[in-house]
Amino acid sequence: MYEQAIDLADVAESDLVTRRGKFRAVAFRLGGHEHMALVFGKIHLRERVLVRVHSECMTGDIFGAMRCECGEQLNSALDAIVAEGSGVLIYLRGHEGRGIGLVAKVRTHVLQDEQGLDTLDSATALGLPVDVRDYSPAAVVLRHLRVRSVRLMSNNPDKIDALESHGIPVADRVPLLMRATDQNIGYLTAKRDRLGHDLPQVDLFADLPRTAD
Repeated sequence: MYEQAIDLADVAESDLVTRRGKFRAVAFRLGGHEHMALVFGKIHLRERVLVRVHSECMTGDIFGAMRCECGEQLNSALDAIVAEGSGVLIYLRGHEGRGIGLVAKVRTHVLQDEQGLDTLDSATALGLPVDVRDYSPAAVVLRHLRVRSVRLMSNNPDKIDALESHGIPVADRVPLLMRATDQNIGYLTAKRDRLGHDLPQVDLFADLPRTAD
């Protein structure tokens, strides 16, 4: 079990009113980055809390890039938490480009556009790792929030393994599936075939009739 706790000097909390309603914003410093947990409703000492552990993606989350489905997943997860009446979204910084950083991620985009490489090969072509994300801060903050077990909104089995290896029981995985499009199908296919993500919409997209431009 991962025993690290947050130093209270590295935590700040306040109410955050959004267009979806009022959340409790828990900012925390851990692992060299400042992260944010948005808490909705009552979750302390609760089992099976609905949780999204979301990796930072500036291009998708802020600017609505269609190359990935990150921004859509972020919004869908927040909507699901509000509809549930309670839950937590943990926004992990330092995860840009699966941990390679923003500048490197944009360089991979050039290789994807100009050479047709996928999201993995474009990273390794630059001598970069495929995925170096650290999910342990999410486990630490969930313990800080006194969450006993979670239903994790994710298509990535690695997130389940990571949380459980750090002492957070995952009672269930809740799929978070976004529509496949011409812009993101290559990205989704690579995540399914090469990273083991559960993305059934990739097959559905392939079965749709195609029309000529």
